[in-house]
Amino acid sequence: MAYSGEPILAADLLFRPQHSLIDQSLHSQLGATTTNGDGFGLGWYGEGTEPAVFKSIEPAWNNPNLREVAGQVRTPMLFAHVRASTGTTVQRSNCHPFRHSQWLWMHNGLVRGFHETRRELVMAVDPTLFLDIEGSTDSETLFYLALTFGLVDDPLNAVARAVGFVEKVGRAHGVEAPVQMTVATTDGETLWIFRYSSERQSRSLFFSTEVAKLRALHPDVELLHRLGGRSRIVVSEPLGDLEGAWNEVPESSAGVVRPEGGEIRPFAPISPT
Repeated sequence: MAYSGEPILAADLLFRPQHSLIDQSLHSQLGATTTNGDGFGLGWYGEGTEPAVFKSIEPAWNNPNLREVAGQVRTPMLFAHVRASTGTTVQRSNCHPFRHSQWLWMHNGLVRGFHETRRELVMAVDPTLFLDIEGSTDSETLFYLALTFGLVDDPLNAVARAVGFVEKVGRAHGVEAPVQMTVATTDGETLWIFRYSSERQSRSLFFSTEVAKLRALHPDVELLHRLGGRSRIVVSEPLGDLEGAWNEVPESSAGVVRPEGGEIRPFAPISPT
């Protein structure tokens, strides 16, 4: 889940919705696994330019510190993730979101054949970034490849080039469909989202309808009056069944959310020449 907009209390998003991320950690309806209990993480922006992160290998539903923190953190940009490992170790450094300088990154999906391609992928990371890799996941490797290919200056093209590189390396190792991903990344001001897979059957991803439209549809829903007009939420699964609240991100698409508005455009990998 990613939130962008007027500052909001983290608990309002993590615990209070009908199908909150905490509920999804136990009862995912659209994910590859029903239970996501291999750790969790929060990332948020407060004072200064670099975000704070709070991670644990405990299940999100069983961590009292998460409720304590979420009840005190108010932020205009929040990332939250519950993890189901796709094969790498359950350890804190493998929990999302990943952080580098002012950037956050989280990923749902996998790089297929990562055990066979990991060395080649990691060795392509810029030497000035290499030592900052903390964990062993395909998700963090994809993040550092995006940084290597220019995430700071041009996020859309950087992610396209990173995905294109992973696909080229994977297919050279006999992996037919190397990439399965929904990704969210931010520098604290702008939010970028991606939905793509090599087989064009990507994991689910949704974005919320403009708050003003929802208030007109549902004037009696109290939560909508607590959200600011610029509030946008991106989720793997809708947080509830409020009619008109959720819109599916199209297959092979990228989205940009800024304070002044957002847009969705087609996304395609850029293969190395």
